Amino acid sequence: MKSPAYWAVLFGMAIALIQRGLPVRSQGDTQSDNTVMDNITVRQGETVFLSCSQGDVVTHTAWLNRSSILYAGEDKWSVDPRVSLVTLNRDEFTIKIENIDLSDEGLYVCAVQTSSKPRTTSVHIIVQVPPKIVSFSNSLVVNEGSNVTLMCLANGKPEPAISWKMLSLTANEDIDSEDEYFEIPSISRHRAGVYECTAANDIAIDTKTVTLVVYYPPTVSEGRDVGVTLGHTGVLRCEADAVPEADFEWYRDDRRIFNGFDGIEIEDIGLTSMLTLHNVSEADYGNYTCVAINKLGSANTSIILYEVIEPTSSTLLQEMTSSVLEQTTTECNQLCEGPGAVQDGNSGTTGTYTPICLLLIVPLQLLLKF
Repeated sequence: MKSPAYWAVLFGMAIALIQRGLPVRSQGDTQSDNTVMDNITVRQGETVFLSCSQGDVVTHTAWLNRSSILYAGEDKWSVDPRVSLVTLNRDEFTIKIENIDLSDEGLYVCAVQTSSKPRTTSVHIIVQVPPKIVSFSNSLVVNEGSNVTLMCLANGKPEPAISWKMLSLTANEDIDSEDEYFEIPSISRHRAGVYECTAANDIAIDTKTVTLVVYYPPTVSEGRDVGVTLGHTGVLRCEADAVPEADFEWYRDDRRIFNGFDGIEIEDIGLTSMLTLHNVSEADYGNYTCVAINKLGSANTSIILYEVIEPTSSTLLQEMTSSVLEQTTTECNQLCEGPGAVQDGNSGTTGTYTPICLLLIVPLQLLLKF
């Protein structure tokens, strides 16, 4: 009887000959019967079963991975705990490999020595690996106008396809790319936001996101003049768009105004600054300037606080009386001069409508004098 070492050498020589495409012959020069099975495609982490038929009177049988023996009969030669024997009888020789990895990919051969001739069954295992993004850009802070490059590198089998898209709802255009390196030349504030990289193959997808912050100098909305009555409260508003958020300064002519100065209250809330003047006096009327400042620049706008004269009761009465007088005079003129007017044949003057009009107009004119 041949020793196990002898069969190991024999099987190793058989596999070497198969890989070279040469015929394998037994010791008696009888040509072997070689079978090539279809490739087995499995996903990383799955379990694969390798099986070959026995038949005839088998003297020795073994499963080999490339040049190493996994099992020789019931004897396990592999030190890999993932490899185990499932079935060994006169009909079938099956082993399994659990949690398969990319390193397990390759050719596997079942070599059988019978009483008549050796026989081999070979199969190629293909391991598919889901994509995994292994190198990715960190979140970026850049100044407006800078050139930006985002990176997304991924592994996988089959090789994953890379795609980019912008997730921010503030974008005013579709922005996408199908390259590992996503270049954005002369970036604008409208392209700030969240970008997602997707690596995809036939097995699965992997995604990662990166936040892109774009700094830009302030732009200030045009100020709206405010009219306030003496003794009332006036509120001046100033709005500025900037990243990072702007700091606000208020000026009256060339003099800066601080919170609490002369009872003036200044409150900044996000993009808005409000200057409140309580109990407005004559001295408060005039031109105010709001300045928005961040590390990239500044912008300003002017707001005029002007006086609004509140009407008195006598002023209101005069306005109402004047309006009624004007309307009455117009209507009288239409009656006296219109097509329906009645003429006196002797004097040539208007008829009975004239005294009525005078009775209405004269008291109103006298009322306006008081």
